[in-house]
Formats: sequence, structure tokens, C-alpha cells
Amino acid sequence: MCCPPGFCGQFAIVKRCREKSTGLEYAAKFIKKRQSQASRRGVCREEIQREVSILRQVLHPNVITLHDVFENRTDVVLILELVSGGELFDFLAQKESLSEEEATSFIKQILDGVNYLHAKKIAHFDLKPENIMLLDKNIPIPHIKLIDFGLAHEIEDGVEFKNIFGTPEFVGEF
Repeated sequence: MCCPPGFCGQFAIVKRCREKSTGLEYAAKFIKKRQSQASRRGVCREEIQREVSILRQVLHPNVITLHDVFENRTDVVLILELVSGGELFDFLAQKESLSEEEATSFIKQILDGVNYLHAKKIAHFDLKPENIMLLDKNIPIPHIKLIDFGLAHEIEDGVEFKNIFGTPEFVGEF
């Protein structure tokens, strides 16, 4: 999934869904489309297409998987892998401290995912504990997935990004 099922962001909502033919469960991320150039509500088509394009390029154990895309008049719906263990942020807040083994595992998984993205010349631009999900929080050392590629960009060699991306509390300096 891209955000916790039931999550409601500024322009997206995520719901749990089930494929009728197989019974498999997924997360459906409904992204509200901007209806006109002048509107401030919704996400512009280019940004949605960029997120979909990036998700279609990636296949890694620590990165969310895109299964399908649908579109209606008001929304683009991304059908994503269901990751139901909750946010790393909530896991850390509840647990209060990690063992060295847990911390090492989380850091390794995060860096493996980021390294994979960077090797494909993709920058996430919004990596934070809320955008790292646990597959299952009820096992000793949970497996994690990087999610929410709404701000991600493909990086071209020699091109510098002059814009500031990300959540203000987590934006790094370059």
C-alpha cells in the first residue's frame, strides 16, 4: 500500500480492496485529479504520471509494488501492494527504543531500498518515518517498504534540482 489503509492525505485517500477473481487484497490509492489549470485542488496530471512512471520502473523487496492503474473522471487509482503493519513512525513511538539488531535491520533495509532507487536514478524526496511501512509489525524484526512516491523524480546526469521538495520537518540541505 502507499499509505495506511483508510489514510487520507491532502489529495489522496487509501482504501483496502480485494480482487474478485483471486481474492487477493491490495491497497487502492485514490489520487484526486486537478480539474483545471487554475484550480488548487487535486494533483496535476503530470505529477500523477510521474509517480506512476516511477512506480512502474521499480521492483525491490524494500519498495512498494504497483500492480495496476485505473482512472475515472475525478481520480487516478493506483492499485498497490498491501502493507498492513503500519508506519515505522508509529512502531517507533509505541516501542520507544529498538535493540541494536532491530535498528541495524531497519537501517539496512532503508538503505537497500534507497540505494536501489538511486541506482535507477530515482530520488524519493520525501523519505521520513511516515513513508516507511512495516509488512507485519508482529514479528521480531519486521520487513519494511518505502512508500509514497508522490514527490519522487527521475534524476538526469548533470541536471541540478533547484526546488525544495519534501515535508518541511524532514527536508535536508544540499
